[in-house]
Amino acid sequence: MAKTLKHLINYGWRLLATAISFASFGIGGVILWLAIFPVLAIVPGKPHKKALRAQYMVHLSFYLFIGLMHRLGVLTYDIKGLEKLNRPGQLIIANHPTLVDVVFLLSRIKHASCIVKASLLHNPAMRGSILNAGYISNADSETMINECADWLKSGGSMIIFPEGTRSVSGQPYHFQRGAAAIALQAGCIVTPVTLTCQPSTLTKQLSWYQIPSRRFHLQMRVGNDIPLTPYQNLQPRSIAVRRFNQHLQDYFTQQRERYEQHGN
Repeated sequence: MAKTLKHLINYGWRLLATAISFASFGIGGVILWLAIFPVLAIVPGKPHKKALRAQYMVHLSFYLFIGLMHRLGVLTYDIKGLEKLNRPGQLIIANHPTLVDVVFLLSRIKHASCIVKASLLHNPAMRGSILNAGYISNADSETMINECADWLKSGGSMIIFPEGTRSVSGQPYHFQRGAAAIALQAGCIVTPVTLTCQPSTLTKQLSWYQIPSRRFHLQMRVGNDIPLTPYQNLQPRSIAVRRFNQHLQDYFTQQRERYEQHGN
């Protein structure tokens, strides 16, 4: 009886803590949009420099947000290979098991752009960050690829989820070719990041309030850079993109199978 009561109290607290976390995220996003970014915009600098300043501010706010979730008992996490990140002109390619993936990555990467859905411009919690940090809309695929490649060539970093949306548990990966096309067009550093979440939560199939029976654990594993050389001279470019995209999909499939077998 006491054990059951303790479990119910713990569950209730984590549900409340999850609600507090999401409310804090929304309020923080509005504060950034209305109070912080307007001040940063006054500081002189070229557009690229201003975007980097805004990206760093997003990084700090997301670092605090992940820290809040951790201290409230919503999640735990561990990271391996962080030293391989935060390099100029780096394309970080990651799988996408849960809603907080991009937040977690940006909390550890000081300056990075990413691809966002055009509809998020109507979200007050995200609008300020999208407009000020140079995040790139997916409204037009050709424009998106060109803008991402130009950002990487200028020395900026990017985070891309090739799935385009959160993974479906138990289903094979199906990568879109945008990430591969951007990498080959930019000729940049390509670094894979494998994310795992146990127990599964904040997926496409679950609402935020459908929390697991215990706090969830996020693992982030930064892999070695993936060389582009085997694909850069392939013609036509569409074949190079298709083969590199398949290589990425195979890599993340192998990483997932390894985790399912060994848990690390």
